[in-house]
Amino acid sequence: MNPFKKDILQAEDSESNIISFIASDFIDGNTEIDETGLKETLPLLPLRNTIVFPGSTLPISVGRKKSLALIRSMGKKQRYIGLVCQKDAAVEDPEGDDLYRMGVLAEVIRVIELADDNLSIIVQAKKRFEWQELTQKAPYMKGTYQLMETIKAQKDDKEYHAILDSIRESMVHMLQMLGEPPKELIQTILSEAFSDMLIGYCGTNLPIDSREKQELLSIRDEKEQAYRLLMILNRESQILELKMNIQMKTREDLNQQQKEYFLQQQIRTIQEELGGNTQQIEIDEFRKKGLGKKWSTAVAETFEKEVQKLERLNPQSPDYSVQYGYLQTILELPWNEYTKDNFNLKHAQKILDRDHFGMEKVKERIIEHLAVLKLKGDLKSPILCLYGPPGVGKTSLGKSIAEALNRKYVRVSLGG
Repeated sequence: MNPFKKDILQAEDSESNIISFIASDFIDGNTEIDETGLKETLPLLPLRNTIVFPGSTLPISVGRKKSLALIRSMGKKQRYIGLVCQKDAAVEDPEGDDLYRMGVLAEVIRVIELADDNLSIIVQAKKRFEWQELTQKAPYMKGTYQLMETIKAQKDDKEYHAILDSIRESMVHMLQMLGEPPKELIQTILSEAFSDMLIGYCGTNLPIDSREKQELLSIRDEKEQAYRLLMILNRESQILELKMNIQMKTREDLNQQQKEYFLQQQIRTIQEELGGNTQQIEIDEFRKKGLGKKWSTAVAETFEKEVQKLERLNPQSPDYSVQYGYLQTILELPWNEYTKDNFNLKHAQKILDRDHFGMEKVKERIIEHLAVLKLKGDLKSPILCLYGPPGVGKTSLGKSIAEALNRKYVRVSLGG
């Protein structure tokens, strides 16, 4: 029974070009190479936006002519190929200058025919290599190469093991943020038996730029590579958390707006069924009062703009009451409405004596002020200031003066 059967089916059903998975048969991170299967030159398979790390087992979709020629030329003796990433994924027919120098030597486990112009291969990445010179460009690329040995970390290095534990936690945290990962996958990542494959698996599956992945692959020191991987994982986790928080806030704001709009529509429908929309009735009343005002065309245009602004506001919004009060104030102002002053001093004295007993000095000063207004006749906005503690009659004196002059009395509180 083929140990890859389950994984092969997943590769065939998937639409993506590359999917990494963990095969139980390779949980020990087997990177051993059969030296008898190696030759002086190595077939090179260019990959788009994909960096494969040693220890990873994954299916790859093959569709380009040179890549198809490479896979179909392989026999029982030729099991190893070089997986090399392109610098620019847009290049359809890459040359040597379009490829990174560092790649991964991989063993082809299985070839699956999907169509005449499409194959799927399952490979296990073994060791890093650096190709040196191209010896063949057609029908596919071949080149001389040199295997790159990894500088292993000491088994008793506590700092290295702490870094691996942090990588496990960060990877699991990222997977959980992206969705519901299978329990078996989480258990495998957290197991000590997976330590040798951990860096390769995380490096292969990290959603980062291929250039940064290539830099990570180029690090030969295992401990330094693990530390760099942890830095990338922490950064990507923070970015992912920020994106999710932004999406959550946006979704909450949108849901709240939709809820308010839905409720507002319900209220409007109910009001119309009961005999009209209260908000619209009030707005129509404002417009009706505005028609009776003696204001200028400019003021009328401004008033209409403010009414339209009120129409757009939600009645439950705090701005609605502010705008409503503003329009009420505009309508209450006496636009181009005047009263004729009565400067009859005897009449004014009579009104003051009727309403106030005593206060002779105050009444005398008021009469003098009115006499000046009568004589000059051209004083603009004359002001008479009355001051004193509460309850001595300042307000009532103001009412009496207004009555004496035949003016409307308006009380405006400016305290505070």
